Amino acid sequence: MSVRIRRGLLLSICPCVFIGALTSSNAQIALPEVVVSAPSPIQRSGPPANTTNQPAPTAELQGTLPIVTDQFATVTVVPNEEIRRSGASTLGDLLFSRPGITGSSFAPGGSSRPIIRGLDVNRVRVQENGIGANGASDLGEDHFVPVDPSTSDQIEVIRGPATLRFGSQAIGGVVEATNNRIPTMIPWRGISTEFRGTATSVDNGLDGAVLLDAGAGNFALHADAFGRQTQDYRVPHYPYLTAPNPADAPNATQPGAFNGRQPNSVTRNDGQAIGGSYIFNEGFVGLAITQNNALYRIPGIDGENNQTRIDAKQTKILSKAEWRAPNSFIDAIRFWGGVTDYKHNEIGLADPTDLTSAGIRQTFTNKEQEGRVEAQLAPFNLHFVTLTTAIGAQGGHQELTAPSPDNAGLWDPNSNNRIAGYMFNEFKFSETTKAQIAGRIEQVNLQGISRIFDPALGLISSMPVSPTYTPKSASIGLIQNLPWDLVGSITAQYVERAPKPAELFSGGGHDATVTFDKGNANLTIEAAQSIEVGLRRAQGPFRFEATAYYTKFKGFIYRRLTGNTCNGDTAICGPGAGDLNEALYSQNDATFRGGEFQSQWDLLPIATGMFGIENQFDVVRATFSDGTNVPRIPPVRIGGGVFWRDANWLVRVKLLHAFAHNDVAAIAETPTSGYDDLRAEVSYTWKPAKPRAGELSETTLGLSGTNLLNRDIRNSVSYSKEEVLMPGASVRLFARVKY
Repeated sequence: MSVRIRRGLLLSICPCVFIGALTSSNAQIALPEVVVSAPSPIQRSGPPANTTNQPAPTAELQGTLPIVTDQFATVTVVPNEEIRRSGASTLGDLLFSRPGITGSSFAPGGSSRPIIRGLDVNRVRVQENGIGANGASDLGEDHFVPVDPSTSDQIEVIRGPATLRFGSQAIGGVVEATNNRIPTMIPWRGISTEFRGTATSVDNGLDGAVLLDAGAGNFALHADAFGRQTQDYRVPHYPYLTAPNPADAPNATQPGAFNGRQPNSVTRNDGQAIGGSYIFNEGFVGLAITQNNALYRIPGIDGENNQTRIDAKQTKILSKAEWRAPNSFIDAIRFWGGVTDYKHNEIGLADPTDLTSAGIRQTFTNKEQEGRVEAQLAPFNLHFVTLTTAIGAQGGHQELTAPSPDNAGLWDPNSNNRIAGYMFNEFKFSETTKAQIAGRIEQVNLQGISRIFDPALGLISSMPVSPTYTPKSASIGLIQNLPWDLVGSITAQYVERAPKPAELFSGGGHDATVTFDKGNANLTIEAAQSIEVGLRRAQGPFRFEATAYYTKFKGFIYRRLTGNTCNGDTAICGPGAGDLNEALYSQNDATFRGGEFQSQWDLLPIATGMFGIENQFDVVRATFSDGTNVPRIPPVRIGGGVFWRDANWLVRVKLLHAFAHNDVAAIAETPTSGYDDLRAEVSYTWKPAKPRAGELSETTLGLSGTNLLNRDIRNSVSYSKEEVLMPGASVRLFARVKY
């Protein structure tokens, strides 16, 4: 049965189907435009900011594949209703099955950071309302991302030239979560409330969120709160590929004691936010305070044996403003700012034989400030082309610490300062042809302690260092409208990235990756040359996007495993010296190439709705200049399914198949078996065309299932894949009520 399904999926994307869909007699069906906020500083003019947020007279059908055609590279959009149906508790889990994206899955449900086209942590920026998440998720795969999907209204994944807007650390992409914590409109009834809730079978999980928006005159207010709690989640089989040695891990579960759950996978999250704005005819200015708290356990043999858990707290102040200048030279000036105070304690047993010896084994802190200001100039007529320019400046300061009571910690206190300027120029030759030229220059100054090790003696010296980098980046792109509502694009870019503090200053044990990390203060700027071509269609019954890319890195920075092990307390390394793999931050030239495809085809009207098919495919291949494989790359995936929907109902069944991944690194990485992930959902949404003042404006109730075949799923990009299975078969009940 599985083979027949896979063949059917392959056939569903054959060229004959593609051509037939394009030439369908229904090709002129118009769909609502997908509005994105983050990709480009050059934005279309919106309505006056003080207008009330009136409900739309018509709504997009549930499950419509959102295709963005007005950007110069692929933008993945997860709209509000899709987030609600997903019920994911982390951004990595939410985006796990999207073409070209996966998650780190170190602690499913607790910590999973998005990975874009095989690039993660130091090359993928996660942000909320334009300001970085600024936790510690880029410093360790076991650290949670302090942006929760339960209070997000839309998620955008940005690739290509638009990432120059946000910094050299976004070379792989940007994941932007938007919400209304800084209001930009006043609710049309003066007040709006929304309740979101889910219950999940695989982990006996419960979560909920309540959101409130209110306003009058020129003032708007927002408040929200959310909470989530789960137990150890169920898995199909015993999760450890190699059973732990009772002498080394006396507290770890042996096969005979397996109870059907992934040990040490409990999670708990909660958070609150309050914000307000002053809204006037030409813009708004607003401020919000948010709090994110997480207490979750780390699955795996070491995590279970030591009862490892992370207790994290983040407080953030966000500000945002826009002034649509009433003059002929400037269209708008926009500002974003944020101040973050983050801390988490990694708690575990000091003595594995004494279950009462729990205490803080490692602490991470991050105090960070960030700001960005942009000016969009009025379009300028150059006779043969209309030029629109946006210029911006971005600055930030960060202080990191990682103390430990057991040893010197992962690194000594360090800081970095960065300031950058950028410019985007968009050339509109006609209604069907646009081009873009963008550039960015950045100054990065770091201060920290470089640790120097002798394999036989351990740490032998430390010295202060203050490296300075000036990354420079540029891009060029073209969008061309084509027949059959097609839109083609091609972009080329050269992007430089400065090394991050962890890559320069690390010198200690890193439990998340089971490595003893040794930074290199002599690392140089990493440079990437890339080209991307895309073909997209957002109109008609057949909607799709196809993208191919090629990126060549010079001086690609990565953790290089030597084959030796280290003692985390003494820092002595060698064959059999300890239980941590020696990892040196190194540089090597590398090449990434791949492609993504997804489509949706409305095939046949049935009853009051439409029956259709959808499919997806993605592949990325990454090798070093010597032909060896870059570690931790996602597998080739293909998927497809069927759906039926009308104005109220959505029914969908979809299968995603990941092929076995055998293109692994030469040292300390093993192949990963393939898997099938069968998902299904049914939901009912009620929306009155013109809600009266006293009635609900939207109600949704539904059921969804994941991994319904109850297969063993191991994520090839996860450092803990040999000890952690993804959750087994699960059914989730979800509801959303909005007034």
